[in-house]
Amino acid sequence: MAEEKKRTRRANGESAIYLGKDGRWHARVPMGYKDDGSPYRRHLTRPTRKELVDEVRRLEKQRDEGSARQPGKPWTVAKWLEHWVQNIAKPVVSENTYDGYEVAVRVHLVPGIGRHRIDRLEPEHLESLYRRMQSAGSKAGTAHQAHRTARTALGEAVRRGHAAKNAAALAKPPRMEEDENEVEPYSVDEVQSLLLEVNKRRNSARWMLALALGLRQGETLGLRWSDVDLDNEYLKLRRNRLRPKYEHGCGEAAPCGRKAGYCPTRVQVRRETKNTKSRAGRRAVPLPGPLVVMLRSHREAQVRERTAAANLWTESEYVFTKPLGGPLSPNTDYHDWKRLLEDAGVRDGRLHDARHTAGTVLMLLGVPDRVIDQIMGWEPGGAARMRARYLHVTDPMLKEAARKIERAIWGAPDGAAVDKDQDNEA
Repeated sequence: MAEEKKRTRRANGESAIYLGKDGRWHARVPMGYKDDGSPYRRHLTRPTRKELVDEVRRLEKQRDEGSARQPGKPWTVAKWLEHWVQNIAKPVVSENTYDGYEVAVRVHLVPGIGRHRIDRLEPEHLESLYRRMQSAGSKAGTAHQAHRTARTALGEAVRRGHAAKNAAALAKPPRMEEDENEVEPYSVDEVQSLLLEVNKRRNSARWMLALALGLRQGETLGLRWSDVDLDNEYLKLRRNRLRPKYEHGCGEAAPCGRKAGYCPTRVQVRRETKNTKSRAGRRAVPLPGPLVVMLRSHREAQVRERTAAANLWTESEYVFTKPLGGPLSPNTDYHDWKRLLEDAGVRDGRLHDARHTAGTVLMLLGVPDRVIDQIMGWEPGGAARMRARYLHVTDPMLKEAARKIERAIWGAPDGAAVDKDQDNEA
């Protein structure tokens, strides 16, 4: 049957399909309404009616599912990412999360894939970017951060109808090497070596809170004396210290020529602390007796420092301060940790490794999982996953398991395995 050459009648809201004077088939597909309330229709053209009908049905399906591109000039990836990070992500995520997004967008994603149209971005474009990043020296973890950022940003673009698919959700990020994230907690001997060195230093209790109780850096630096109850031997965690962020205060007329953080008249543009966002993070943590003693001594030392500094002292309620008062900088705290490891003769490690150490020690001591979760501040729903990540099986634990198997299967007396170990050492 010959294809019809006149417009077909349609009901309101249906697509119009007709043969144009140019000999091609055309369609007007209702897609909704523009921002000003006027109807929005997409125009399609194909050489045959069958091809056109197939395309119309595909577009109508996208429209009905809410995944069709909305009216207006298509976004480029760069424009969308910059809009998303500043206007969509920034108002609703934490400062630290925003910083990670902003760096991934500015340093990696915009230069790497920014020129593509968002509705034409393919998974292969992202995979090529990840390979280029690694060839340029970036670690797999950095590529993963860029991948997570792209997946979140493009997911929002899909929800808003700017793209039909999330290319980052389909792309494969580079494989993470197992040893890249491998953590070896400090042994009891190493912790004791750190304790000996810690006792020689200012703010000594700060490090023992990390090694003994696994407090995060932000939690420790955000502690105020009102959060600490030394009489009842516990402290309450309710806020995190944020990494400072500065802007120039010198003005364009007389620029200092330095980075904003080193400007003599710098202005801090980020609040000092934020409240802990999760219920599990807002928690009470018991203090071991020696830590209570250390904190009492620390408070007395802080009073002496305040008296000696007189009017140079910057008043604050923080437990751990700079020599002239005021909150400790996370960057300074990090470098103090590195010096502590070096002076104690203990292998190098991240500050966060102290948290892994504390969790493993709690497990080694047989502390119940529910109590570990409370001390570490893990949400009930994800506690099992966090225990798998933070609690490490150590050599002494493996040896003890072997002894229990030996006693159960071979019937060895309780002291036999111990005696055998002592004979080997002799």
